[in-house]
Amino acid sequence: MKADIGLIGLAVMGENLVLNMESHGFCVAVFNRTVSKVDAFLQGRGKGKNIIGTASAQELVQSLKTPRKIMIMVKAGKPVDEWIDLLIPLLEKGDILIDGGNSHFPDTRRRTEYVEKRGLLYIGTGVSGGEEGALRGPSIMPGGSEAAWPHVKPIFQSIAAKVENDPCCEWIGADGSGHFVKMVHNGIEYGDMQVITEAYHFMRQILGMEADEIREVFAHWNEGELNSYLIEITRDIMGFKDADGKPLIDKILDTAGQKGTGKWTAIAALDQGIPLTLIGEAVFSRCLSSMKEKRVLASQVLSGPPARFRGSRQTMLRNLEKALYASKIISYAQGFTLMKAAAEEYHWNLNYGSIALLWRGGCIIRSAFLGKIKEAFDRNAGLDNLLLDPFFKDKIDACQPAWRKVVAEGALNGIPLPAFGSALAYYDGYRTANMPANLIQAQRDYFGAHQYERTDAPRGAFFHTNWTGRGGQTHSTAYTA
Repeated sequence: MKADIGLIGLAVMGENLVLNMESHGFCVAVFNRTVSKVDAFLQGRGKGKNIIGTASAQELVQSLKTPRKIMIMVKAGKPVDEWIDLLIPLLEKGDILIDGGNSHFPDTRRRTEYVEKRGLLYIGTGVSGGEEGALRGPSIMPGGSEAAWPHVKPIFQSIAAKVENDPCCEWIGADGSGHFVKMVHNGIEYGDMQVITEAYHFMRQILGMEADEIREVFAHWNEGELNSYLIEITRDIMGFKDADGKPLIDKILDTAGQKGTGKWTAIAALDQGIPLTLIGEAVFSRCLSSMKEKRVLASQVLSGPPARFRGSRQTMLRNLEKALYASKIISYAQGFTLMKAAAEEYHWNLNYGSIALLWRGGCIIRSAFLGKIKEAFDRNAGLDNLLLDPFFKDKIDACQPAWRKVVAEGALNGIPLPAFGSALAYYDGYRTANMPANLIQAQRDYFGAHQYERTDAPRGAFFHTNWTGRGGQTHSTAYTA
Protein backbone atom coordinates (compact mmCIF):
# COMPACT_ATOMS: atom_id res chain seq x y z
CA MET A 1 0.00 0.00 0.00
CA LYS A 2 1.23 3.47 -0.93
CA ALA A 3 0.71 6.52 1.30
CA ASP A 4 -1.26 9.61 0.23
CA ILE A 5 1.29 12.02 1.67
CA GLY A 6 4.62 11.95 3.48
CA LEU A 7 5.72 14.07 6.40
CA ILE A 8 9.22 14.77 7.67
CA GLY A 9 9.70 16.06 11.21
CA LEU A 10 7.89 14.45 14.13
CA ALA A 11 7.96 17.32 16.59
CA VAL A 12 4.75 18.64 18.16
CA MET A 13 3.19 20.13 14.99
CA GLY A 14 4.35 17.27 12.75
CA GLU A 15 2.96 14.53 14.97
CA ASN A 16 -0.40 16.22 15.36
CA LEU A 17 -0.78 16.96 11.65
CA VAL A 18 -0.08 13.27 10.88
CA LEU A 19 -2.76 12.17 13.34
CA ASN A 20 -5.17 14.73 11.90
CA MET A 21 -4.59 13.51 8.33
CA GLU A 22 -4.93 9.86 9.36
CA SER A 23 -8.18 10.55 11.21
CA HIS A 24 -9.62 11.98 7.97
CA GLY A 25 -8.90 8.81 6.01
CA PHE A 26 -5.47 9.52 4.57
CA CYS A 27 -2.53 7.15 4.77
CA VAL A 28 0.58 9.04 5.91
CA ALA A 29 4.22 7.99 5.61
CA VAL A 30 6.54 9.53 8.20
CA PHE A 31 10.24 10.05 8.62
CA ASN A 32 12.42 11.82 11.15
CA ARG A 33 16.16 12.39 10.99
CA THR A 34 16.35 10.79 14.43
CA VAL A 35 14.78 7.50 13.35
CA SER A 36 14.08 6.42 16.93
CA LYS A 37 11.37 9.10 17.01
CA VAL A 38 9.58 7.27 14.20
CA ASP A 39 9.59 4.05 16.20
CA ALA A 40 8.47 5.81 19.36
CA PHE A 41 5.61 7.51 17.51
CA LEU A 42 4.38 4.27 15.92
CA GLN A 43 4.52 2.51 19.25
CA GLY A 44 2.77 5.39 21.01
CA ARG A 45 0.23 7.83 19.60
CA GLY A 46 0.45 6.35 16.10
CA LYS A 47 0.00 2.73 17.15
CA GLY A 48 -2.59 0.82 15.14
CA LYS A 49 -3.22 3.69 12.76
CA ASN A 50 -2.86 3.96 8.99
CA ILE A 51 0.65 5.39 9.24
CA ILE A 52 3.75 4.03 7.50
CA GLY A 53 7.05 4.47 9.32
CA THR A 54 10.19 4.81 7.20
CA ALA A 55 13.88 4.66 8.09
CA SER A 56 15.32 6.90 5.34
CA ALA A 57 14.35 9.67 2.96
CA GLN A 58 14.61 7.24 0.05
CA GLU A 59 12.26 4.79 1.77
CA LEU A 60 9.82 7.65 2.44
CA VAL A 61 9.82 8.64 -1.24
CA GLN A 62 9.31 5.03 -2.36
CA SER A 63 6.30 4.66 -0.05
CA LEU A 64 4.29 7.46 -1.70
CA LYS A 65 1.68 7.58 -4.44
CA THR A 66 2.49 9.77 -7.44
CA PRO A 67 2.65 12.66 -7.74
CA ARG A 68 4.47 12.40 -4.44
CA LYS A 69 3.58 14.96 -1.77
CA ILE A 70 6.08 15.49 1.05
CA MET A 71 5.45 17.94 3.86
CA ILE A 72 8.56 19.25 5.63
CA MET A 73 7.94 20.19 9.27
CA VAL A 74 11.37 21.22 10.52
CA LYS A 75 12.94 24.37 11.95
CA ALA A 76 12.80 27.30 9.53
CA GLY A 77 15.97 28.37 7.77
CA LYS A 78 18.91 26.23 6.69
CA PRO A 79 17.30 22.87 7.68
CA VAL A 80 14.54 23.41 5.10
CA ASP A 81 17.09 24.05 2.34
CA GLU A 82 19.02 20.95 3.39
CA TRP A 83 15.92 18.77 3.13
CA ILE A 84 15.02 20.23 -0.26
CA ASP A 85 18.48 19.44 -1.63
CA LEU A 86 18.38 15.95 -0.15
CA LEU A 87 14.95 15.14 -1.60
CA ILE A 88 15.21 16.62 -5.11
CA PRO A 89 17.45 13.83 -6.52
CA LEU A 90 15.00 11.23 -5.18
CA LEU A 91 11.91 12.76 -6.79
CA GLU A 92 10.39 12.83 -10.27
CA LYS A 93 8.89 15.60 -12.39
CA GLY A 94 5.62 16.86 -10.95
CA ASP A 95 6.29 15.71 -7.38
CA ILE A 96 5.45 18.25 -4.66
CA LEU A 97 7.47 19.57 -1.74
CA ILE A 98 5.56 21.38 1.02
CA ASP A 99 7.14 23.57 3.70
CA GLY A 100 4.66 23.78 6.59
CA GLY A 101 6.92 25.65 9.01
CA ASN A 102 7.16 29.36 9.81
CA SER A 103 9.57 30.16 7.00
CA HIS A 104 10.37 33.75 6.07
CA PHE A 105 8.51 34.59 2.85
CA PRO A 106 11.63 35.69 0.85
CA ASP A 107 13.04 32.20 1.45
CA THR A 108 9.82 30.68 0.11
CA ARG A 109 9.94 32.89 -2.98
CA ARG A 110 13.51 31.75 -3.61
CA ARG A 111 12.74 28.09 -2.96
CA THR A 112 9.70 28.06 -5.23
CA GLU A 113 11.83 29.22 -8.15
CA TYR A 114 14.64 26.83 -7.23
CA VAL A 115 12.37 23.78 -7.03
CA GLU A 116 10.31 24.64 -10.14
CA LYS A 117 13.48 24.95 -12.24
CA ARG A 118 14.12 21.30 -11.39
CA GLY A 119 10.74 20.16 -12.68
CA LEU A 120 9.11 19.87 -9.26
CA LEU A 121 6.35 21.84 -7.54
CA TYR A 122 6.64 23.74 -4.28
CA ILE A 123 4.22 24.95 -1.63
CA GLY A 124 5.04 27.22 1.29
CA THR A 125 2.11 27.04 3.66
CA GLY A 126 1.36 28.79 6.90
CA VAL A 127 -0.24 26.54 9.52
CA SER A 128 -1.80 28.28 12.52
CA GLY A 129 -3.44 26.92 15.63
CA GLY A 130 -0.63 25.45 17.65
CA GLU A 131 -0.69 21.90 18.95
CA GLU A 132 -4.46 21.72 19.37
CA GLY A 133 -5.14 23.25 15.97
CA ALA A 134 -2.75 20.86 14.21
CA LEU A 135 -4.60 17.92 15.74
CA ARG A 136 -8.20 19.11 15.56
CA GLY A 137 -8.15 21.51 12.63
CA PRO A 138 -5.76 24.40 11.91
CA SER A 139 -6.01 27.41 9.66
CA ILE A 140 -3.91 26.63 6.57
CA MET A 141 -2.54 29.29 4.17
CA PRO A 142 -0.84 27.66 1.13
CA GLY A 143 0.97 29.49 -1.65
CA GLY A 144 3.60 28.66 -4.27
CA SER A 145 3.27 26.51 -7.39
CA GLU A 146 -0.41 26.78 -8.29
CA ALA A 147 -0.30 23.51 -10.27
CA ALA A 148 0.26 21.72 -6.96
CA TRP A 149 -2.97 22.97 -5.37
CA PRO A 150 -5.41 20.41 -6.87
CA HIS A 151 -3.22 17.59 -5.55
CA VAL A 152 -3.07 18.81 -1.94
CA LYS A 153 -6.46 20.55 -1.74
CA PRO A 154 -8.45 17.44 -0.67
CA ILE A 155 -6.01 16.74 2.16
CA PHE A 156 -5.56 20.31 3.36
CA GLN A 157 -9.24 21.23 3.26
CA SER A 158 -10.20 17.97 4.99
CA ILE A 159 -7.89 18.54 7.96
CA ALA A 160 -8.47 22.31 8.26
CA ALA A 161 -10.79 23.89 10.81
CA LYS A 162 -14.38 24.39 9.62
CA VAL A 163 -16.61 27.40 10.22
CA GLU A 164 -20.19 26.98 8.99
CA ASN A 165 -18.89 23.94 7.06
CA ASP A 166 -16.38 26.08 5.16
CA PRO A 167 -12.73 24.96 5.52
CA CYS A 168 -10.28 27.52 6.89
CA CYS A 169 -7.96 26.75 4.00
CA GLU A 170 -7.84 28.24 0.52
CA TRP A 171 -5.14 28.89 -2.05
CA ILE A 172 -3.43 32.22 -1.30
CA GLY A 173 -1.32 32.87 -4.39
CA ALA A 174 2.11 32.65 -5.99
CA ASP A 175 5.55 31.88 -4.48
CA GLY A 176 5.89 33.30 -0.94
CA SER A 177 2.35 34.68 -0.55
CA GLY A 178 1.16 31.90 1.77
CA HIS A 179 4.00 32.43 4.20
CA PHE A 180 3.62 36.22 3.91
CA VAL A 181 -0.05 36.00 4.92
CA LYS A 182 0.90 33.69 7.81
CA MET A 183 3.58 36.20 8.85
CA VAL A 184 1.04 39.04 8.91
CA HIS A 185 -1.33 36.75 10.85
CA ASN A 186 1.41 36.32 13.44
CA GLY A 187 2.07 40.06 13.49
CA ILE A 188 -1.61 40.73 14.18
CA GLU A 189 -1.38 38.04 16.86
CA TYR A 190 1.44 40.05 18.49
CA GLY A 191 -0.77 43.14 18.37
CA ASP A 192 -3.83 41.38 19.78
CA MET A 193 -1.81 39.93 22.64
CA GLN A 194 -0.26 43.30 23.43
CA VAL A 195 -3.55 45.25 23.61
CA ILE A 196 -5.06 42.50 25.79
CA THR A 197 -1.98 42.69 28.02
CA GLU A 198 -2.31 46.45 28.29
CA ALA A 199 -5.98 46.09 29.29
CA TYR A 200 -4.88 43.62 31.97
CA HIS A 201 -2.15 46.02 33.16
CA PHE A 202 -4.66 48.88 33.28
CA MET A 203 -7.05 46.84 35.43
CA ARG A 204 -4.28 45.66 37.71
CA GLN A 205 -2.30 48.89 38.19
CA ILE A 206 -4.86 51.68 37.73
CA LEU A 207 -8.11 50.05 38.86
CA GLY A 208 -6.43 47.90 41.52
CA MET A 209 -8.20 44.69 40.48
CA GLU A 210 -7.19 41.16 41.47
CA ALA A 211 -6.87 38.20 39.07
CA ASP A 212 -10.32 36.76 39.87
CA GLU A 213 -11.97 40.12 39.25
CA ILE A 214 -10.09 40.51 35.97
CA ARG A 215 -11.18 37.02 34.98
CA GLU A 216 -14.81 38.09 35.29
CA VAL A 217 -14.18 41.08 33.04
CA PHE A 218 -12.61 38.95 30.30
CA ALA A 219 -15.43 36.41 30.64
CA HIS A 220 -17.94 39.23 30.09
CA TRP A 221 -15.99 40.65 27.14
CA ASN A 222 -15.85 37.22 25.52
CA GLU A 223 -19.64 37.19 25.32
CA GLY A 224 -19.73 40.35 23.20
CA GLU A 225 -17.94 41.94 20.24
CA LEU A 226 -14.53 41.01 21.62
CA ASN A 227 -15.35 37.29 21.49
CA SER A 228 -12.14 35.56 20.40
CA TYR A 229 -9.71 32.78 21.21
CA LEU A 230 -7.20 35.11 22.88
CA ILE A 231 -9.84 36.74 25.12
CA GLU A 232 -11.13 33.25 25.97
CA ILE A 233 -7.74 31.89 27.03
CA THR A 234 -6.95 35.09 28.93
CA ARG A 235 -10.13 34.50 30.93
CA ASP A 236 -8.94 30.97 31.70
CA ILE A 237 -5.41 32.10 32.59
CA MET A 238 -6.76 34.65 35.08
CA GLY A 239 -8.74 31.94 36.84
CA PHE A 240 -5.97 29.33 36.97
CA LYS A 241 -4.61 28.62 40.45
CA ASP A 242 -1.15 27.36 41.41
CA ALA A 243 -0.65 24.46 43.84
CA ASP A 244 -1.01 26.87 46.80
CA GLY A 245 -4.39 28.10 45.58
CA LYS A 246 -3.11 31.50 44.50
CA PRO A 247 -3.33 32.84 40.90
CA LEU A 248 -0.54 31.39 38.78
CA ILE A 249 -0.42 34.56 36.65
CA ASP A 250 1.03 36.47 39.62
CA LYS A 251 4.02 34.11 39.73
CA ILE A 252 4.99 34.25 36.04
CA LEU A 253 8.02 36.43 35.27
CA ASP A 254 7.20 39.47 33.14
CA THR A 255 9.61 38.74 30.28
CA ALA A 256 7.99 37.82 26.95
CA GLY A 257 9.67 35.63 24.35
CA GLN A 258 9.37 35.80 20.57
CA LYS A 259 10.45 33.71 17.61
CA GLY A 260 10.77 36.40 14.97
CA THR A 261 7.56 36.50 12.93
CA GLY A 262 6.41 39.73 14.57
CA LYS A 263 9.79 41.27 13.84
CA TRP A 264 9.59 40.06 10.23
CA THR A 265 6.17 41.72 9.91
CA ALA A 266 7.51 45.03 11.22
CA ILE A 267 10.54 44.85 8.89
CA ALA A 268 8.30 44.07 5.91
CA ALA A 269 6.20 47.12 6.80
CA LEU A 270 9.31 49.31 6.86
CA ASP A 271 10.37 47.88 3.49
CA GLN A 272 6.93 48.66 2.03
CA GLY A 273 6.65 52.07 3.72
CA ILE A 274 3.49 51.03 5.60
CA PRO A 275 2.95 52.51 9.09
CA LEU A 276 2.42 49.27 11.01
CA THR A 277 2.68 51.13 14.29
CA LEU A 278 0.66 48.94 16.66
CA ILE A 279 2.40 45.70 15.70
CA GLY A 280 5.76 47.48 15.81
CA GLU A 281 5.02 48.62 19.37
CA ALA A 282 3.99 45.06 20.28
CA VAL A 283 7.38 43.78 19.11
CA PHE A 284 9.28 46.53 20.93
CA SER A 285 7.24 45.91 24.09
CA ARG A 286 8.45 42.32 24.13
CA CYS A 287 12.01 43.58 23.67
CA LEU A 288 11.56 45.98 26.58
CA SER A 289 10.05 43.24 28.74
CA SER A 290 13.16 41.11 28.22
CA MET A 291 15.28 43.84 29.87
CA LYS A 292 14.04 42.71 33.29
CA GLU A 293 17.16 43.39 35.36
CA LYS A 294 17.66 46.82 33.76
CA ARG A 295 14.03 47.73 34.36
CA VAL A 296 14.28 46.73 38.00
CA LEU A 297 17.32 48.98 38.43
CA ALA A 298 15.64 51.83 36.55
CA SER A 299 12.55 51.53 38.76
CA GLN A 300 14.72 52.39 41.76
CA VAL A 301 16.01 55.57 40.11
CA LEU A 302 13.33 56.94 37.80
CA SER A 303 10.06 58.33 39.10
CA GLY A 304 6.57 58.83 37.74
CA PRO A 305 3.12 59.77 39.00
CA PRO A 306 1.43 57.45 41.51
CA ALA A 307 -1.53 55.45 40.19
CA ARG A 308 -4.50 57.25 41.71
CA PHE A 309 -7.77 56.50 39.99
CA ARG A 310 -10.77 58.10 41.66
CA GLY A 311 -13.56 57.65 39.14
CA SER A 312 -16.12 54.90 38.55
CA ARG A 313 -14.48 51.52 38.00
CA GLN A 314 -17.45 50.23 35.97
CA THR A 315 -17.43 53.27 33.71
CA MET A 316 -13.71 52.91 33.11
CA LEU A 317 -14.10 49.19 32.38
CA ARG A 318 -16.65 50.06 29.69
CA ASN A 319 -14.17 52.59 28.31
CA LEU A 320 -11.42 49.97 28.37
CA GLU A 321 -13.56 47.50 26.42
CA LYS A 322 -14.14 50.10 23.71
CA ALA A 323 -10.47 51.10 23.64
CA LEU A 324 -9.51 47.45 23.17
CA TYR A 325 -12.01 47.01 20.34
CA ALA A 326 -10.89 50.20 18.57
CA SER A 327 -7.21 49.26 18.87
CA LYS A 328 -7.99 45.82 17.50
CA ILE A 329 -9.57 47.44 14.44
CA ILE A 330 -6.40 49.48 13.90
CA SER A 331 -4.21 46.37 14.14
CA TYR A 332 -6.18 44.57 11.44
CA ALA A 333 -6.44 47.70 9.29
CA GLN A 334 -2.67 48.06 9.32
CA GLY A 335 -2.11 44.34 8.66
CA PHE A 336 -4.42 44.26 5.64
CA THR A 337 -2.86 47.46 4.30
CA LEU A 338 0.54 45.76 4.48
CA MET A 339 -0.77 42.73 2.58
CA LYS A 340 -2.21 45.02 -0.08
CA ALA A 341 1.15 46.80 -0.52
CA ALA A 342 3.04 43.49 -0.72
CA ALA A 343 0.58 42.14 -3.29
CA GLU A 344 1.34 45.10 -5.53
CA GLU A 345 5.11 44.74 -4.98
CA TYR A 346 5.26 40.99 -5.65
CA HIS A 347 2.38 40.73 -8.14
CA TRP A 348 0.20 38.54 -5.92
CA ASN A 349 -3.53 38.36 -6.55
CA LEU A 350 -4.71 38.19 -2.94
CA ASN A 351 -8.36 37.79 -1.95
CA TYR A 352 -8.56 39.75 1.30
CA GLY A 353 -12.08 38.67 2.20
CA SER A 354 -11.10 35.03 1.74
CA ILE A 355 -8.02 35.56 3.92
CA ALA A 356 -10.22 36.94 6.71
CA LEU A 357 -12.37 33.80 6.52
CA LEU A 358 -9.30 31.57 6.77
CA TRP A 359 -8.64 33.10 10.19
CA ARG A 360 -12.16 32.58 11.60
CA GLY A 361 -11.33 29.12 12.91
CA GLY A 362 -8.38 26.99 13.94
CA CYS A 363 -5.90 29.82 14.41
CA ILE A 364 -4.74 31.95 17.33
CA ILE A 365 -6.45 35.17 16.15
CA ARG A 366 -9.78 33.50 15.38
CA SER A 367 -12.69 35.72 16.37
CA ALA A 368 -16.18 36.80 15.37
CA PHE A 369 -14.55 40.09 14.32
CA LEU A 370 -13.16 38.52 11.14
CA GLY A 371 -16.56 38.00 9.55
CA LYS A 372 -16.96 41.78 9.51
CA ILE A 373 -13.70 42.12 7.59
CA LYS A 374 -15.00 39.66 4.97
CA GLU A 375 -18.18 41.74 4.66
CA ALA A 376 -16.11 44.90 4.24
CA PHE A 377 -14.22 43.46 1.27
CA ASP A 378 -17.46 42.04 -0.14
CA ARG A 379 -18.80 45.61 -0.19
CA ASN A 380 -15.61 46.97 -1.76
CA ALA A 381 -12.99 44.53 -3.08
CA GLY A 382 -10.63 47.45 -3.68
CA LEU A 383 -10.97 48.86 -0.16
CA ASP A 384 -7.78 50.79 0.60
CA ASN A 385 -8.09 50.73 4.40
CA LEU A 386 -10.58 49.01 6.71
CA LEU A 387 -11.12 52.32 8.51
CA LEU A 388 -12.89 53.62 5.38
CA ASP A 389 -15.51 50.86 5.46
CA PRO A 390 -18.85 52.13 6.87
CA PHE A 391 -19.07 49.44 9.56
CA PHE A 392 -15.57 50.05 10.92
CA LYS A 393 -15.89 53.84 10.59
CA ASP A 394 -19.04 53.76 12.73
CA LYS A 395 -17.39 51.49 15.30
CA ILE A 396 -14.36 53.73 15.63
CA ASP A 397 -16.61 56.79 15.95
CA ALA A 398 -18.52 55.08 18.77
CA CYS A 399 -15.32 54.03 20.56
CA GLN A 400 -13.35 57.29 20.22
CA PRO A 401 -14.33 59.12 23.43
CA ALA A 402 -13.70 56.04 25.60
CA TRP A 403 -10.47 55.22 23.75
CA ARG A 404 -9.05 58.69 24.36
CA LYS A 405 -9.97 58.57 28.04
CA VAL A 406 -8.15 55.26 28.51
CA VAL A 407 -4.98 56.49 26.79
CA ALA A 408 -5.08 59.72 28.81
CA GLU A 409 -5.69 57.85 32.07
CA GLY A 410 -2.71 55.62 31.38
CA ALA A 411 -0.45 58.63 30.80
CA LEU A 412 -1.73 60.47 33.88
CA ASN A 413 -1.10 57.40 36.04
CA GLY A 414 2.32 56.58 34.56
CA ILE A 415 1.19 53.22 33.15
CA PRO A 416 2.62 52.38 29.67
CA LEU A 417 -0.03 51.70 27.02
CA PRO A 418 2.12 51.72 23.85
CA ALA A 419 -0.27 49.76 21.64
CA PHE A 420 -3.39 51.66 22.69
CA GLY A 421 -1.52 54.95 22.28
CA SER A 422 0.12 54.17 18.94
CA ALA A 423 -3.19 52.88 17.55
CA LEU A 424 -4.90 56.16 18.49
CA ALA A 425 -2.00 58.20 17.09
CA TYR A 426 -2.21 56.27 13.81
CA TYR A 427 -5.94 56.93 13.59
CA ASP A 428 -5.47 60.64 14.25
CA GLY A 429 -2.59 60.80 11.77
CA TYR A 430 -4.52 58.93 9.06
CA ARG A 431 -7.50 61.29 9.35
CA THR A 432 -5.30 64.44 9.29
CA ALA A 433 -5.40 66.22 5.92
CA ASN A 434 -2.46 68.51 6.71
CA MET A 435 0.38 67.02 8.75
CA PRO A 436 3.51 68.86 9.95
CA ALA A 437 5.72 66.95 7.49
CA ASN A 438 6.07 70.19 5.52
CA LEU A 439 8.51 71.29 8.21
CA ILE A 440 10.46 68.02 7.85
CA GLN A 441 10.76 68.65 4.11
CA ALA A 442 11.94 72.20 4.76
CA GLN A 443 14.54 70.93 7.24
CA ARG A 444 15.75 68.26 4.79
CA ASP A 445 16.09 70.81 2.04
CA TYR A 446 17.86 73.25 4.38
CA PHE A 447 20.61 70.86 5.54
CA GLY A 448 20.79 68.47 2.60
CA ALA A 449 19.23 70.16 -0.44
CA HIS A 450 16.77 67.24 -0.68
CA GLN A 451 14.05 69.42 -2.28
CA TYR A 452 10.35 69.69 -1.49
CA GLU A 453 6.99 69.83 -3.24
CA ARG A 454 4.76 72.92 -3.03
CA THR A 455 1.04 73.27 -2.31
CA ASP A 456 0.73 75.65 -5.27
CA ALA A 457 2.39 73.31 -7.79
CA PRO A 458 1.46 69.89 -9.22
CA ARG A 459 2.52 66.74 -7.35
CA GLY A 460 5.86 65.48 -8.62
CA ALA A 461 7.33 68.94 -9.19
CA PHE A 462 10.27 69.48 -6.79
CA PHE A 463 11.89 72.70 -5.62
CA HIS A 464 15.01 73.77 -3.75
CA THR A 465 15.59 76.96 -1.77
CA ASN A 466 18.94 78.54 -0.97
CA TRP A 467 17.96 79.05 2.68
CA THR A 468 21.19 80.68 3.85
CA GLY A 469 22.15 82.55 0.71
CA ARG A 470 25.39 80.56 0.64
CA GLY A 471 24.23 77.22 -0.72
CA GLY A 472 23.63 77.95 -4.36
CA GLN A 473 21.09 76.10 -6.48
CA THR A 474 22.72 72.65 -6.58
CA HIS A 475 20.47 70.01 -5.02
CA SER A 476 20.30 66.26 -4.57
CA THR A 477 17.87 64.07 -6.48
CA ALA A 478 14.40 63.56 -5.03
CA TYR A 479 13.51 59.97 -4.15
CA THR A 480 11.92 57.96 -1.36
CA ALA A 481 13.83 54.96 0.00
